[in-house]
Amino acid sequence: MIKRRNFLQLTGSTLAALGMSHLDIMNQGNRYAKVLAENTPRKLALLVGITEYPKIERFEKKQLEGCVNDVLFQKELLVHRFGFCSNDIVTLTTTKDTPLEFKPTRKNILEKFEKHLIEQAKPGDIVIFHFSGHGSHLRDPKSLQSCDDKRFLEFNSTLAVIDDSQNNFAPDIMGRTLFLLRLALQKKGVTNVTMLLDSCFSGGATRGNFVGRWASGDGYDPHPDEREYQKRWMDYLQIQDEDAFQKLRCSSVGNGVVIASSEKGLASWDGLISDFPAGAFTYFLTQYLWQQTNTVGKVITEIKSPIQSFATFQNPVVDGDDTQPIFFTDTKSIPSSQGVISKINGKEINLWLGGLEYESLSSMQKDAKFAVLNNLGEVLGEIVLTTSRNFLNAKAKLLPQSANLNIQPGMFIQEISRVIPANLKLNIGLDPSLTKDIGDARENISKIKRMEAIPAQANTLYSKKVEYILGRMTKDNRKKQTNREDLPDIDTIGLFSESLEFIPGSFGKQGESITDAISRLKPKLTSFLAMHILKQTLNANSSKLDVEASISLLEQPNTIIAKTQIATAKSNQIQAKETYSRVLPLNKLFQFEIKNNTPENLYVIVILIDVTGKPYVVFPYQNRIKNETLQIKPGTPLIVGKLGQIELKAVEKGTAEALIVTSRSELKNAAKMLQQLVRETRGGGRGKANQPIDISRGEPVTVIDDLLDDLSGSRGGSSQPREVKANNIATLSMSFEVG
Repeated sequence: MIKRRNFLQLTGSTLAALGMSHLDIMNQGNRYAKVLAENTPRKLALLVGITEYPKIERFEKKQLEGCVNDVLFQKELLVHRFGFCSNDIVTLTTTKDTPLEFKPTRKNILEKFEKHLIEQAKPGDIVIFHFSGHGSHLRDPKSLQSCDDKRFLEFNSTLAVIDDSQNNFAPDIMGRTLFLLRLALQKKGVTNVTMLLDSCFSGGATRGNFVGRWASGDGYDPHPDEREYQKRWMDYLQIQDEDAFQKLRCSSVGNGVVIASSEKGLASWDGLISDFPAGAFTYFLTQYLWQQTNTVGKVITEIKSPIQSFATFQNPVVDGDDTQPIFFTDTKSIPSSQGVISKINGKEINLWLGGLEYESLSSMQKDAKFAVLNNLGEVLGEIVLTTSRNFLNAKAKLLPQSANLNIQPGMFIQEISRVIPANLKLNIGLDPSLTKDIGDARENISKIKRMEAIPAQANTLYSKKVEYILGRMTKDNRKKQTNREDLPDIDTIGLFSESLEFIPGSFGKQGESITDAISRLKPKLTSFLAMHILKQTLNANSSKLDVEASISLLEQPNTIIAKTQIATAKSNQIQAKETYSRVLPLNKLFQFEIKNNTPENLYVIVILIDVTGKPYVVFPYQNRIKNETLQIKPGTPLIVGKLGQIELKAVEKGTAEALIVTSRSELKNAAKMLQQLVRETRGGGRGKANQPIDISRGEPVTVIDDLLDDLSGSRGGSSQPREVKANNIATLSMSFEVG
């Protein structure tokens, strides 16, 4: 018998609203994969995505853009990775061509939940309910009690629907209702129930290039129809009164799982992923599940880092049965992939690229190549893109050597090469706090090579994906800096992340003109551009070079703080990963260990990006740098930072990142450029050789362009697209917190 913990009771928490058992952070997103993949007679899903809400004060300045895309991501994942039949997936969205019966009204959602899920599901079946849209909270006329301390909970979390509010009654679907629907499934013996809720019940409205999925419930009461609906289910389930309902909430509720996009008090963000909008949680979850084969607790751990680097302070949480393994045996044989063949029109092949890593989206240009796999992960042939990626779609054709391949829809594809765009730019958002200086800011930024300024738009996202935001530290922007120290002074100009977290070391003095501020920030922006270009090569899930890297303290070399490795080097299945703290203490010497597990010599460069965003080359670091200096031999680990060599120490709190670039090809151009930089910054190469190379003091974009020439084998420079092959390079990222 599975013992369950007491129910989580947190006002504003998704899990509290559903009355689920106490969450265990180690029972996470892979639990979702497991429930999905169980070998059952039938798999049923109801997916809801709402981007258009009534134009009333409650939703003012909070119009969402990515929720319908979330539904598409989820549907493609369920069909192609987990064996769902399209006819068994019902979608309710706000697209213009959606028939009225499939609009996400309160009536339609509840009706489809009853008829499609409850009435059809049988014991052993799999049931999925996904909601992307605004969450809220309403005052509960019959306040529930906390299961832990018996406190009365004044508010109940809700899912906001598209119906208009009337007479201060909100038509939201309450957490009470979802709990009753879950009990109805359980009464039929259906316990493989997964609920994914990409919404939140507290948080802000707009923040940088993101909109919070939260709508205020202040001044509204639950609609009388909602109370009547709950009463009907309580009668059907033979729940006599509130005391009986309360007892059910605080006892076992079956083996299902609820995955909420954010915990109590934090927002769930809707924003631009490259050039399309989506929920940060849904995008990174579905992208990961195209490739994962992990154990209990790994999915949330794995996706938390990219979510938080993309949308700061969003922390997904899970409630569910924490005693069963995450994977089913029949999922381990499914090959890792970046996408699937979705349709064939004569010689034209349509692709769905749902498994592409976030960093590689810009590099899926025309002429990128993919391998076509069978169900065992064996390569059957090769295709080449005839168009650049559009959303997560692309068109392709067979390469001549694969002309006779009998391709079919549903075949998985895996990256062979990507194409780094020519003259890739860095997009800088202009925050409204710049007010009358926005015009001058746009003009000055446009003068910096490969930079584009994107002004903010009223009540919506920027028109393009932005990597950073230029703005003033106003009182309002200061309030948004959660748990940050040494905040810049009011009315100073500097840089923010796209989620409006200030970049340390980027703010100037009060009274600085916008022209002077941009001139001061030019070296930093140029360094950011260089790292943006380099990150286009990140390929941990597609490279064929078997390499790994880790970080540890010198005084505790056997305790790994963070680790990264190529996931598919040994096979076309993603290998399970261990989890690590990813926290580096202040003022402690640390080291990197890079392992070459291939049978041949490789060449490596290690770049450390500190908490201010400044990039340093920490290997090679010597005064004399040759191509041979960069070589790492098979079976002989490279230690960067050991005693007697370069000293590495973190001295400021924040988020740092290491980029490890390895290549089969020699890195002659990069070595030559680094040697030149050493001469310029170390007194002709006679200075201390135990310090990192600060590439921001030279021409960082030129350094990275030379490195890309080495990696691609081209000599065209940034003016030409460059093809980078997955079997020739491995670029790994390892982020960690300092503090």
